[in-house]
Amino acid sequence: MRVLILSEHASLKFGGEAALPLHYFRVLRQRKIDVWMIVHERTKSELSKIFADDLDRIFFIKDSFLHKLLFFLGKPLPSRISYFTFGFLLRILTQVSQKKLAKSLIKKHQIDITHQPIPVSPKEPSMIYDMGVPVIIGPMNGGMNYPEGFKKRESSWINLFVGLGRNFSNFTNTIIPGKLKADLLLVANERTKNALPQCLENKQIIELVENGVDLSIWQQEIETNFHATKKDLQEIKIIYLGRLVSWKGVDLLLVAFKNLITILSEYKITLEIIGDGKEISSLEKQAQSLGLRIDNNDNSVSSKIVFQGQLSQKDCAQHLKSADMMVLPSLYECGGAVVLEAMAMKIPVIATNWGGPADYLDETCGILVSPDSQISFIDNITQAMKKLILDPDLRKSMGEMGYNKVISQFDWEKKVDRILEIYHNVRQKDESKLYYEQTN
Repeated sequence: MRVLILSEHASLKFGGEAALPLHYFRVLRQRKIDVWMIVHERTKSELSKIFADDLDRIFFIKDSFLHKLLFFLGKPLPSRISYFTFGFLLRILTQVSQKKLAKSLIKKHQIDITHQPIPVSPKEPSMIYDMGVPVIIGPMNGGMNYPEGFKKRESSWINLFVGLGRNFSNFTNTIIPGKLKADLLLVANERTKNALPQCLENKQIIELVENGVDLSIWQQEIETNFHATKKDLQEIKIIYLGRLVSWKGVDLLLVAFKNLITILSEYKITLEIIGDGKEISSLEKQAQSLGLRIDNNDNSVSSKIVFQGQLSQKDCAQHLKSADMMVLPSLYECGGAVVLEAMAMKIPVIATNWGGPADYLDETCGILVSPDSQISFIDNITQAMKKLILDPDLRKSMGEMGYNKVISQFDWEKKVDRILEIYHNVRQKDESKLYYEQTN
């Protein structure tokens, strides 16, 4: 089996969907499978360190003048508008360059399968078609909107613009027919399948979970987990892990945390916020206005909030090691890999009952909070944190159940087992099709 992965990015630093192609390439190479990858050069420095022995298998698309111009034009726009306009054009431009290079690699290395794992948007068209070998796209994951009670968090004109783009997806996927011509489409869940453009309704579609966990990172400290030796049960650490953008709902978490430390004033509770993003300044100001202590080094008895900034996955695992719970109050989360990473560290999770986290969590390993309204959502997050703080046995049992679930369902090794089955099945169908055409 010879595989070619095409992706806009492959990066752990970028987070989110960018990590997916990196893990496919990583595990396939660990298994000595012939795999090549084409990505944009933005991640060249990172990949050169991670895959120093396999750099001859990674090809980088350089920025052209047009790349730089589109990036410049999109930079002043709101992030979602930029992503769907100039960002979309940037991704298509990169795919045009990738396609040309991919065809030469397919011929040179006699590649069997082309796999495009990202972008994960079900609506976005693909330029990867007519490659001479079968094309697999996905797993896609999308079809998300804000919960009804939170739609005002996004301006009406942005919602209108995004809605128009989605409505035109049938047209764009017809004139840019990568998905229409793909041999197989992968989706993460039924929600994403329902969000595919109508022109794709007759395509072969298989459901495959989008995210997985690299247990070599998230389990390395599990045997010395903080919970086994913790002495002061009134010292509690809560962690948020993710980008600091508006739809992650960190501003709501700060209010819930303020309510929590007011209710449980006898406890020393630390909220660690790990991540970076454009909301960092407003969140720091909000924390100050709420009267929350912000200090990385203060070890006094007072509860506090700590902004840790962006950390490597290894450092994130170290911080999770000493956590009592993780909270992800996101209102627009298609995936939510951090939920799985916390589960892999035996940490119970509180998350929004909306989107990706609801695909991973159940009542045995965490608490899902319904986003009915802002007031009830904040109150229910507060009560969920309080419940876990007051019941150490529940925290421990949820952590164990989450760990077992990750091991059985979300290990990247198991995910690659499944993708290899899919590769082989698609290849066999293609060979059967060629044989039929040649004999008739």
